[in-house]
Amino acid sequence: MDATYLTTEELASRIRYDARTIREQLKDSVLLEGTHYLRPFGGRKILFIWEAIERDMHLASKREIGVPMAAGGVCRG
Repeated sequence: MDATYLTTEELASRIRYDARTIREQLKDSVLLEGTHYLRPFGGRKILFIWEAIERDMHLASKREIGVPMAAGGVCRG
């Protein structure tokens, strides 16, 4: 299994986010333990899995955004 493990600071540098934003807003709401990050040996340190984050960023950017309509359609802006 080839994976690139990054610290919070290294991930922040790659995706151009503040490390605090990753820790406080993205972790556990967008980034999921076991999928996007892990805690080696059950410790406090968090290592992010770059390939999973990169894959899901691309998937999320391809989704179309629309407003659901009462009749069941979607309004695309």
